[in-house]
Amino acid sequence: MRTFFANIPKELEESGKLDGLSDIGIFAQIVIPLSKPVFATIGLFYSVQIWNNYMGPLIYLRDAGLFPLQVMLREIVLAGQLTGSEGAVSDDYIMAIDSLKYATVMMSTIPILLIYPFLQKYFVKGALIGSIKG
Repeated sequence: MRTFFANIPKELEESGKLDGLSDIGIFAQIVIPLSKPVFATIGLFYSVQIWNNYMGPLIYLRDAGLFPLQVMLREIVLAGQLTGSEGAVSDDYIMAIDSLKYATVMMSTIPILLIYPFLQKYFVKGALIGSIKG
């Protein structure tokens, strides 16, 4: 974001001053509309980080009924690893655990997959804004 804001031309600020805008007016009417790709990119990164966070709830929550989906996914994946190493487990049980594991992984990725197409056009612009142009 810093690189994006540093690369906004000073001429835009000067033209806003000539039109009678204050500093807040320049920010609200010129800078914010230009910043939609950057805001969408940072918002997508932040939402994915929050959605995938399991360490905070794992540390602070003690009641299993309050665990979010990511903590439950971790428990299912770890349970599948433990039952696979015992050796006395039937193939049907292992297949059921694996199916549950894969279904949970898919359910945990669906919200991000639904949001991404709407932010993709902004995401591509925002990701390329800070890159070096040669």
